[in-house]
Amino acid sequence: MKVLIADDEPNIVISLEFMMKREGYEVIVARDGKQALDAIRRERPALVLLDAMMPEMTGFDVCAAVRSDETVRDTRILMLTAKGRETDLARGAGVGVDAYMTKPFSTRDLVAKVKELLA
Repeated sequence: MKVLIADDEPNIVISLEFMMKREGYEVIVARDGKQALDAIRRERPALVLLDAMMPEMTGFDVCAAVRSDETVRDTRILMLTAKGRETDLARGAGVGVDAYMTKPFSTRDLVAKVKELLA
């Protein structure tokens, strides 16, 4: 099963990639929002770990674009955000985010959430 990691912080990408590969997922990486959207359309991942704040396009913009594209609309999206503010949660719900994790997160919690979303 493919998981796309879309984040512009190399340290986060490295740890998420290690964690997802250890859980047996095939991992694709995107460094900005535009790359993420291209990868979603090209690779059709089962789940996207999507950073809220990235260059080119924000995670919110990527999510909105995915939800309006019939070919990839059903992609599961787990938004990773440094902000736990209610406005961000509402904005994410408005564009169709499936779930949220606030940075910093525990690896155990993240793995559990990924498994839950892919069940």
